[in-house]
Amino acid sequence: MTASKTCYSTPTHRYRVALVLVALTGLLVGCDEAPLQALGQLQSERIEVVAESNEPIIAIDVREGDTVSAGASLLRQDATRLKARRAGMQAEIERTLAVLSEQHEGVRAEARVVAQARLDAVRVELALTQKTLERVQELRKKQLASQESADVAERNRQAALAQVAVLEAQLNEMDAGTRSQQIAQTEAQLVAQRAQDRLLEIDEERLVSRAGVAARVDSLPFEVGERPRVGDVVAVLLTGLQPLARVYIPETVRAQIDIGTSLVVSVDGVAEPLQATVLRVDSEATFTPYFALSEQDRGRLSYLAELAIDSRGARLPEGVPVQVSLEQYRPRK
Repeated sequence: MTASKTCYSTPTHRYRVALVLVALTGLLVGCDEAPLQALGQLQSERIEVVAESNEPIIAIDVREGDTVSAGASLLRQDATRLKARRAGMQAEIERTLAVLSEQHEGVRAEARVVAQARLDAVRVELALTQKTLERVQELRKKQLASQESADVAERNRQAALAQVAVLEAQLNEMDAGTRSQQIAQTEAQLVAQRAQDRLLEIDEERLVSRAGVAARVDSLPFEVGERPRVGDVVAVLLTGLQPLARVYIPETVRAQIDIGTSLVVSVDGVAEPLQATVLRVDSEATFTPYFALSEQDRGRLSYLAELAIDSRGARLPEGVPVQVSLEQYRPRK
């Protein structure tokens, strides 16, 4: 027979259990009372200026940290090659303009006088060949000329007739002027050449990299003399008078934070908190694993938000950490 063993709770044992419960409660309360805040850092909108040509850089007009206005020159690339191409295209345009002017004005009076004189001379030749043929035919009737002589005279008359017809057609063409279809073709060719010249002019203008908006020069990756490839970033600009605070809003307060919401931002190195206004909040969480939408885990989601800061002073530095207090939005239990 096995004797049963009865355990009794002693005061010391109960005291130890109570201490453990108090400690756990303290931890839970401490977790609940942890400050609700959104963390992030200061960042400006970045604009990357890319090279549209692989010509070498001949000058850099700014330095890193400079503030530039919209349209300001950042750097310049060699334009020698494009200038030569434009000179050739402009010469082609001048030639086409001359052809078009000639087509509109028609043939010069001197050229028509020459053509008329040639026609008159051929007509005289035709009259002479006609008389020669008639004389040969008379002699042929009297058996005083051969058939071959008559054939030669007839051939000469036909050749003179053909020359008269050609010169009369040329003279009529001069009087009629250039056909409208030919003028239209020349005008279309001129439009195409001018469009090509405009494209070359744009390419030449793009050899000067300019700031699209007022900004601060953050980075200049290339030096004078280097040859960037097409598409390489030759300058990085930071826009805005102040960098934006990019922070991550917890899911538990996302429904209460919207565009225009005023928040208090603490910036490392700045003694007093600053006022900020929400400019944008992402509609999707920054990271959403397949299990994150469960009731237990959805509170871990966060949404990237951009806040405009009223700094009341000099420009804040990039990349500095910031904290946004969200205690007033803590859900009630």
